[in-house]
Amino acid sequence: MTIRHFLNLADAGPEGVTAILQDAQARKAARAGFTKGRVDADTPLAGHTLAMVFEKNSTRTRVSFDMAIRQLGGTSIVLDAGTMQLGRGETIADTARILSGYTDAIMIRTDDHAKVEEMAHYATVPVINGLTDLSHPCQIMADLLTVIEAGKTLTGLKVAWLGDGNNVLHSIVEAGGLLGFEVVAACPTGYHPEAGTLALGQGRATCTTDPRAAVEGADIVVTDTWISMGQAHAEEKLAAMMPYQVNADLMALAKPDAKFLHCLPAHRDEEVTGDVIDGPQSLIWPEAENRLHAQKSVLRWCFGQV
Repeated sequence: MTIRHFLNLADAGPEGVTAILQDAQARKAARAGFTKGRVDADTPLAGHTLAMVFEKNSTRTRVSFDMAIRQLGGTSIVLDAGTMQLGRGETIADTARILSGYTDAIMIRTDDHAKVEEMAHYATVPVINGLTDLSHPCQIMADLLTVIEAGKTLTGLKVAWLGDGNNVLHSIVEAGGLLGFEVVAACPTGYHPEAGTLALGQGRATCTTDPRAAVEGADIVVTDTWISMGQAHAEEKLAAMMPYQVNADLMALAKPDAKFLHCLPAHRDEEVTGDVIDGPQSLIWPEAENRLHAQKSVLRWCFGQV
Protein backbone atom coordinates (compact mmCIF):
# COMPACT_ATOMS: atom_id res chain seq x y z
CA MET A 1 0.00 0.00 0.00
CA THR A 2 1.34 3.42 -0.99
CA ILE A 3 2.01 5.76 1.94
CA ARG A 4 0.49 9.21 1.49
CA HIS A 5 3.00 11.87 2.56
CA PHE A 6 2.09 15.58 2.55
CA LEU A 7 5.41 17.32 1.95
CA ASN A 8 4.15 19.75 -0.68
CA LEU A 9 0.77 20.48 -2.25
CA ALA A 10 1.74 18.52 -5.34
CA ASP A 11 1.69 15.34 -3.26
CA ALA A 12 -2.10 15.66 -3.12
CA GLY A 13 -2.46 17.18 -6.59
CA PRO A 14 -5.38 19.37 -7.65
CA GLU A 15 -7.98 16.68 -6.97
CA GLY A 16 -6.57 15.91 -3.55
CA VAL A 17 -6.25 19.57 -2.55
CA THR A 18 -9.83 20.20 -3.66
CA ALA A 19 -11.09 17.17 -1.75
CA ILE A 20 -9.22 18.25 1.40
CA LEU A 21 -10.76 21.72 1.19
CA GLN A 22 -14.26 20.32 0.70
CA ASP A 23 -13.82 17.96 3.63
CA ALA A 24 -12.51 20.78 5.82
CA GLN A 25 -15.55 22.94 5.03
CA ALA A 26 -17.94 20.12 5.84
CA ARG A 27 -16.22 19.08 9.05
CA LYS A 28 -15.94 22.66 10.27
CA ALA A 29 -19.65 23.23 9.65
CA ALA A 30 -20.52 20.00 11.46
CA ARG A 31 -18.76 21.29 14.58
CA ALA A 32 -20.87 24.45 14.88
CA GLY A 33 -21.64 25.01 18.55
CA PHE A 34 -19.10 22.44 19.79
CA THR A 35 -16.59 23.28 22.50
CA LYS A 36 -13.01 23.14 21.24
CA GLY A 37 -12.20 19.95 23.13
CA ARG A 38 -15.24 18.00 21.98
CA VAL A 39 -14.40 15.12 19.67
CA ASP A 40 -16.00 14.95 16.21
CA ALA A 41 -19.07 12.74 16.19
CA ASP A 42 -17.57 10.18 13.79
CA THR A 43 -14.13 10.02 15.51
CA PRO A 44 -12.45 9.05 12.22
CA LEU A 45 -8.94 8.75 13.67
CA ALA A 46 -9.80 7.03 16.93
CA GLY A 47 -6.85 4.90 18.04
CA HIS A 48 -4.35 6.90 15.95
CA THR A 49 -1.35 8.76 17.41
CA LEU A 50 0.46 11.67 15.73
CA ALA A 51 4.12 12.36 16.55
CA MET A 52 4.92 16.07 16.26
CA VAL A 53 8.63 16.89 15.91
CA PHE A 54 9.70 20.52 16.36
CA GLU A 55 13.13 21.79 15.39
CA LYS A 56 11.64 25.30 15.17
CA ASN A 57 9.50 27.18 17.67
CA SER A 58 5.77 27.17 17.01
CA THR A 59 2.43 28.46 18.23
CA ARG A 60 -0.11 27.83 15.46
CA THR A 61 1.41 24.62 14.06
CA ARG A 62 1.84 23.06 17.50
CA VAL A 63 -1.61 23.90 18.86
CA SER A 64 -3.55 23.36 15.63
CA PHE A 65 -2.10 19.91 14.92
CA ASP A 66 -2.51 18.87 18.55
CA MET A 67 -6.15 19.93 18.55
CA ALA A 68 -6.69 18.48 15.07
CA ILE A 69 -5.76 14.93 16.01
CA ARG A 70 -7.70 15.23 19.29
CA GLN A 71 -10.87 16.40 17.57
CA LEU A 72 -10.53 13.51 15.14
CA GLY A 73 -10.47 11.11 18.07
CA GLY A 74 -6.72 10.43 18.21
CA THR A 75 -3.82 11.51 20.40
CA SER A 76 -0.50 13.29 19.92
CA ILE A 77 3.05 13.19 21.25
CA VAL A 78 4.97 16.48 21.13
CA LEU A 79 8.73 16.13 20.63
CA ASP A 80 11.18 19.02 20.73
CA ALA A 81 14.37 18.16 18.88
CA GLY A 82 16.53 19.53 21.66
CA THR A 83 15.08 17.13 24.22
CA MET A 84 15.15 13.98 22.05
CA GLN A 85 18.04 12.01 20.58
CA LEU A 86 17.63 13.84 17.28
CA GLY A 87 19.19 16.82 19.04
CA ARG A 88 22.12 14.66 20.18
CA GLY A 89 23.09 13.40 16.74
CA GLU A 90 20.66 10.57 15.98
CA THR A 91 19.95 10.63 12.26
CA ILE A 92 16.69 11.64 10.63
CA ALA A 93 16.56 8.16 9.05
CA ASP A 94 16.83 6.38 12.38
CA THR A 95 14.33 8.75 13.98
CA ALA A 96 11.87 8.05 11.16
CA ARG A 97 12.18 4.29 11.66
CA ILE A 98 11.73 4.57 15.44
CA LEU A 99 8.74 6.91 15.32
CA SER A 100 7.10 4.71 12.66
CA GLY A 101 7.16 1.86 15.14
CA TYR A 102 5.48 3.91 17.88
CA THR A 103 3.02 6.21 16.07
CA ASP A 104 0.68 6.30 13.09
CA ALA A 105 1.89 9.54 11.48
CA ILE A 106 4.68 12.11 11.85
CA MET A 107 4.49 15.88 11.50
CA ILE A 108 7.85 17.66 11.44
CA ARG A 109 8.60 21.39 11.53
CA THR A 110 12.21 22.03 10.65
CA ASP A 111 14.65 24.15 8.69
CA ASP A 112 16.06 22.12 5.81
CA HIS A 113 13.47 20.64 3.43
CA ALA A 114 15.84 17.74 2.79
CA LYS A 115 15.17 16.57 6.36
CA VAL A 116 11.45 16.21 5.65
CA GLU A 117 12.20 14.32 2.45
CA GLU A 118 14.58 12.01 4.30
CA MET A 119 12.01 11.46 7.04
CA ALA A 120 9.43 10.46 4.44
CA HIS A 121 11.90 8.18 2.66
CA TYR A 122 12.58 6.10 5.76
CA ALA A 123 9.22 6.33 7.54
CA THR A 124 6.62 3.62 7.11
CA VAL A 125 3.82 5.99 8.18
CA PRO A 126 2.62 9.28 6.63
CA VAL A 127 4.91 12.30 7.08
CA ILE A 128 3.52 15.86 7.03
CA ASN A 129 5.55 19.00 6.40
CA GLY A 130 4.74 21.44 9.21
CA LEU A 131 7.17 23.99 7.72
CA THR A 132 10.56 23.97 6.04
CA ASP A 133 12.79 26.59 4.48
CA LEU A 134 11.36 25.59 1.08
CA SER A 135 7.60 25.41 1.63
CA HIS A 136 4.67 25.67 4.04
CA PRO A 137 1.83 23.65 2.49
CA CYS A 138 -0.32 23.36 5.63
CA GLN A 139 -0.45 27.15 5.94
CA ILE A 140 -1.60 27.51 2.35
CA MET A 141 -4.35 24.93 2.82
CA ALA A 142 -5.68 27.14 5.62
CA ASP A 143 -5.34 30.22 3.39
CA LEU A 144 -7.27 28.58 0.57
CA LEU A 145 -10.03 27.54 2.97
CA THR A 146 -10.23 31.12 4.25
CA VAL A 147 -10.50 32.54 0.74
CA ILE A 148 -13.30 30.11 -0.12
CA GLU A 149 -15.15 31.04 3.07
CA ALA A 150 -14.90 34.68 2.00
CA GLY A 151 -17.06 33.78 -1.00
CA LYS A 152 -14.32 33.77 -3.63
CA THR A 153 -13.76 31.15 -6.33
CA LEU A 154 -10.12 30.11 -6.49
CA THR A 155 -9.92 29.65 -10.26
CA GLY A 156 -9.16 32.96 -11.91
CA LEU A 157 -8.22 34.87 -8.76
CA LYS A 158 -5.34 37.33 -8.69
CA VAL A 159 -3.21 36.90 -5.58
CA ALA A 160 -0.61 39.59 -4.85
CA TRP A 161 2.39 38.79 -2.68
CA LEU A 162 4.49 41.56 -1.13
CA GLY A 163 7.94 41.18 0.39
CA ASP A 164 10.39 38.30 0.70
CA GLY A 165 10.42 35.45 -1.83
CA ASN A 166 10.16 32.85 0.91
CA ASN A 167 8.70 29.42 1.68
CA VAL A 168 5.12 30.69 2.03
CA LEU A 169 5.28 32.28 -1.42
CA HIS A 170 6.64 28.98 -2.78
CA SER A 171 3.50 27.14 -1.63
CA ILE A 172 1.15 29.90 -2.81
CA VAL A 173 2.66 29.69 -6.29
CA GLU A 174 2.35 25.90 -6.20
CA ALA A 175 -1.32 26.24 -5.23
CA GLY A 176 -1.92 28.66 -8.09
CA GLY A 177 -0.46 26.21 -10.57
CA LEU A 178 -2.58 23.36 -9.27
CA LEU A 179 -5.86 25.25 -8.91
CA GLY A 180 -5.68 27.84 -11.67
CA PHE A 181 -5.16 31.24 -10.08
CA GLU A 182 -2.63 33.98 -10.81
CA VAL A 183 0.14 34.94 -8.39
CA VAL A 184 2.05 38.20 -8.83
CA ALA A 185 4.90 38.58 -6.37
CA ALA A 186 6.56 41.93 -5.70
CA CYS A 187 9.98 41.42 -4.14
CA PRO A 188 13.02 43.72 -3.91
CA THR A 189 16.10 42.88 -5.95
CA GLY A 190 18.07 40.19 -4.20
CA TYR A 191 15.03 38.74 -2.45
CA HIS A 192 13.19 37.11 -5.34
CA PRO A 193 11.92 33.53 -4.89
CA GLU A 194 14.22 30.57 -5.44
CA ALA A 195 14.90 29.43 -8.96
CA GLY A 196 12.14 27.07 -10.00
CA THR A 197 9.47 28.48 -7.69
CA LEU A 198 7.73 30.50 -10.39
CA ALA A 199 7.69 27.44 -12.65
CA LEU A 200 5.37 25.77 -10.13
CA GLY A 201 2.74 28.31 -11.15
CA GLN A 202 2.47 26.63 -14.56
CA GLY A 203 2.56 29.98 -16.39
CA ARG A 204 0.37 31.85 -13.89
CA ALA A 205 3.12 33.20 -11.58
CA THR A 206 5.30 36.25 -12.16
CA CYS A 207 7.66 38.34 -10.06
CA THR A 208 8.22 42.10 -10.23
CA THR A 209 10.03 44.75 -8.22
CA ASP A 210 6.98 47.05 -8.44
CA PRO A 211 4.61 46.59 -5.47
CA ARG A 212 1.90 48.78 -6.99
CA ALA A 213 1.79 46.72 -10.18
CA ALA A 214 1.47 43.52 -8.14
CA VAL A 215 -1.45 44.78 -6.07
CA GLU A 216 -3.33 46.47 -8.92
CA GLY A 217 -6.68 44.68 -9.30
CA ALA A 218 -5.78 41.91 -6.84
CA ASP A 219 -8.44 39.82 -5.12
CA ILE A 220 -6.13 38.72 -2.30
CA VAL A 221 -3.11 40.55 -0.84
CA VAL A 222 -0.64 38.47 1.17
CA THR A 223 2.55 39.19 3.06
CA ASP A 224 4.74 37.62 5.72
CA THR A 225 7.42 38.70 8.16
CA TRP A 226 10.56 40.02 6.51
CA ILE A 227 12.96 38.52 9.02
CA SER A 228 12.40 34.77 9.14
CA MET A 229 12.73 32.66 12.28
CA GLY A 230 16.36 32.25 13.24
CA GLN A 231 17.61 35.14 11.09
CA ALA A 232 19.30 38.17 12.62
CA HIS A 233 17.31 41.41 12.63
CA ALA A 234 19.00 42.59 9.43
CA GLU A 235 18.73 46.37 9.01
CA GLU A 236 19.81 46.16 5.36
CA LYS A 237 17.01 43.73 4.57
CA LEU A 238 14.42 45.81 6.43
CA ALA A 239 15.43 48.88 4.44
CA ALA A 240 15.08 47.00 1.15
CA MET A 241 11.65 45.72 2.17
CA MET A 242 10.05 48.97 3.36
CA PRO A 243 8.66 49.96 -0.10
CA TYR A 244 6.78 46.63 -0.03
CA GLN A 245 4.93 47.32 3.21
CA VAL A 246 1.20 46.59 2.86
CA ASN A 247 -0.54 49.83 3.82
CA ALA A 248 -3.81 51.57 3.08
CA ASP A 249 -2.44 53.21 -0.07
CA LEU A 250 -1.40 49.86 -1.54
CA MET A 251 -4.63 48.12 -0.51
CA ALA A 252 -6.57 50.86 -2.30
CA LEU A 253 -5.08 49.62 -5.59
CA ALA A 254 -6.58 46.16 -5.10
CA LYS A 255 -10.21 45.36 -5.83
CA PRO A 256 -12.69 47.03 -3.45
CA ASP A 257 -13.60 43.64 -1.97
CA ALA A 258 -9.99 42.43 -1.74
CA LYS A 259 -8.96 40.53 1.37
CA PHE A 260 -5.69 40.61 3.32
CA LEU A 261 -3.91 37.49 4.60
CA HIS A 262 -0.86 37.01 6.84
CA CYS A 263 0.31 33.67 8.25
CA LEU A 264 1.45 35.27 11.54
CA PRO A 265 3.27 36.16 13.69
CA ALA A 266 3.14 39.72 12.39
CA HIS A 267 5.30 42.75 13.00
CA ARG A 268 2.90 45.67 12.78
CA ASP A 269 4.32 48.68 10.95
CA GLU A 270 7.04 46.60 9.35
CA GLU A 271 5.54 44.32 6.66
CA VAL A 272 1.99 45.61 7.28
CA THR A 273 0.48 48.64 8.95
CA GLY A 274 -1.82 48.27 11.91
CA ASP A 275 -4.79 49.78 10.09
CA VAL A 276 -4.62 47.05 7.43
CA ILE A 277 -3.96 43.99 9.59
CA ASP A 278 -6.63 45.05 12.10
CA GLY A 279 -8.97 46.51 9.47
CA PRO A 280 -12.15 45.23 7.80
CA GLN A 281 -10.36 43.59 4.84
CA SER A 282 -8.14 41.47 7.07
CA LEU A 283 -8.95 37.78 7.52
CA ILE A 284 -5.98 36.90 9.72
CA TRP A 285 -7.98 35.47 12.64
CA PRO A 286 -10.18 33.08 10.64
CA GLU A 287 -7.06 32.26 8.63
CA ALA A 288 -5.24 31.27 11.82
CA GLU A 289 -8.18 29.20 13.08
CA ASN A 290 -8.43 27.45 9.74
CA ARG A 291 -5.02 25.89 10.31
CA LEU A 292 -6.92 23.52 12.62
CA HIS A 293 -9.75 22.71 10.21
CA ALA A 294 -7.55 22.32 7.13
CA GLN A 295 -5.03 20.12 8.92
CA LYS A 296 -7.74 17.79 10.17
CA SER A 297 -8.57 17.06 6.57
CA VAL A 298 -4.89 16.80 5.62
CA LEU A 299 -4.56 14.13 8.28
CA ARG A 300 -7.61 12.31 6.94
CA TRP A 301 -6.20 12.52 3.40
CA CYS A 302 -2.93 10.98 4.59
CA PHE A 303 -4.88 8.03 6.00
CA GLY A 304 -6.89 7.58 2.79
CA GLN A 305 -10.17 8.84 4.28
CA VAL A 306 -10.46 11.80 1.87
